[in-house]
Amino acid sequence: MVADDMGSGDRSEGEGELNLKQPPSEDPGGLGHGDGDLEMAATASEGTSPPTEAKEPQAWKWSVIYLCVYGFMASIKPGESFITPYLLSPEKNFTSQQVTNEINPVLSYSYMVVLVPAFLLTDYLRYKPVLIIQGMSHVAIWLLLLLGTTLLQMQFMEFFYGVTMASRVAYSSYIFSLVTPGLYQRVASYSRSSVLMGVFTSSVLGQLCMSLGNVTYATLSIVSLGFVSFALLLSMCLPWPKRSLFFNRTQGQREPPASDATKAELAKMNSKEDESSSPAPLRFWTCTWKDSVFMQMLMELRNVVNRPSLRLWSLWWVFNSAGYYLVMFYVHILWNKVYPATENKHVYNGGVDAAATLLGAITSFAAGFVKIRWNVWSELVIAVITALQAGLLFLMGTTDNIWLCYVAYILFRGFHQFLVPIAIFQIASSLTKELCALVFGINTFLGTIVKTIITVIVADKSGLGLQVHPQFLVYFFYFALLTIIYFICAAFVIVRHNRNQAGSGANDQATPTELSPVAAKSEAEPLSNGKGIKA
Repeated sequence: MVADDMGSGDRSEGEGELNLKQPPSEDPGGLGHGDGDLEMAATASEGTSPPTEAKEPQAWKWSVIYLCVYGFMASIKPGESFITPYLLSPEKNFTSQQVTNEINPVLSYSYMVVLVPAFLLTDYLRYKPVLIIQGMSHVAIWLLLLLGTTLLQMQFMEFFYGVTMASRVAYSSYIFSLVTPGLYQRVASYSRSSVLMGVFTSSVLGQLCMSLGNVTYATLSIVSLGFVSFALLLSMCLPWPKRSLFFNRTQGQREPPASDATKAELAKMNSKEDESSSPAPLRFWTCTWKDSVFMQMLMELRNVVNRPSLRLWSLWWVFNSAGYYLVMFYVHILWNKVYPATENKHVYNGGVDAAATLLGAITSFAAGFVKIRWNVWSELVIAVITALQAGLLFLMGTTDNIWLCYVAYILFRGFHQFLVPIAIFQIASSLTKELCALVFGINTFLGTIVKTIITVIVADKSGLGLQVHPQFLVYFFYFALLTIIYFICAAFVIVRHNRNQAGSGANDQATPTELSPVAAKSEAEPLSNGKGIKA
């Protein structure tokens, strides 16, 4: 019913790990958006710390393997791509208007309400309880879908989907509690690749069951219930970490920084920790709220938003991701309108979602090899890709050809996934893992607010209550407006850069660079604590 960055048109949102600073042969590839991006962002913020696994205990390896198996199994829900056809089929017999204007909007509302508590509880409870809650919510979703018959029950089903989406941050950040910082990049790529493989397998398996097995939607939902129930059992056996990023930092805990900026931030955050000699975990209530790591990072956010490069990519994250997810939430309804298949075997949602997952992984991987001066051309690249997405949305909203609709959707997702790893590494390269997680959490929450506002106005029956084709035209105008803004900003930046070049002539020989911190200067800009953040 709903597609996410992770892939299958399912609602399993998250980002694949993409190490843009390694050779192609070492990079597993992946997709990029949402809470799973906190993992990729944290990986980016760790820089190039050398591996330190020699002679280390083997326990962490088994924990990582188990977590990867869990991530793979939790992603296998073959019926996920076919939830909308199931709701609209004679088996459930809901109308298109009910699904579009009364059932689907609940997902956006519940996600917005649950996101912040889930983010904080994930760290405070040290991941595992939130993963168990996520597993229980998955089971509740498929039980409601199988046994529910009323509109209210389907709205509760969407509520639990919001819970699972908000809880994905637990899996994304869990991996960092298991290993030393030198191993973050490697194990993060393992965990995200396992999820990507699970999403792709889920989509292909669902499509094979529908096209070749000719199974019913109810049967496919039972299979999905079996997989998520098994994943719930696996989550109960996960090891319980002793530390986390914010609430459960041990005294004297140190992590190697990625840059001078990171050193400055860590020096500030760890200075408070050195005041106590107790080895007990550092929790918020053991010191004043102003002295907590969390509050110190909140105060540093005002310096982060003053940096043009970080501000640009954060705004892209907020506004483009909001539009992206709206398309994901309603595209399956659009397909059912364009081609209301009379036989289940002619519904190709799973195959299209699998193709979109694969293309997203390829474009995310390719983004690591783009060599341009990002401090000059970022706005223009964003503007061009947003314009292409706007055109694809117009095609989806006006065509009567289902295959054109499929292709436009796959390309739309591929373009978005191309920019996601670029945004992550441009934002994260000069931040600590903790501050990076906080920045992306705030960006995700703001994007959810934008998405919810649009949903209330456009989709909810209490607002305009538009049907799906007019909705996609609204999304087209939304992306077109963003395109105009980006082109104006690009023109301003390029003109200013050319004037500076003409005035100094010193940078004419500058060469393009791969993904790296956007700013071109090397000196540090002062933060509020008198430290610096690398420009």
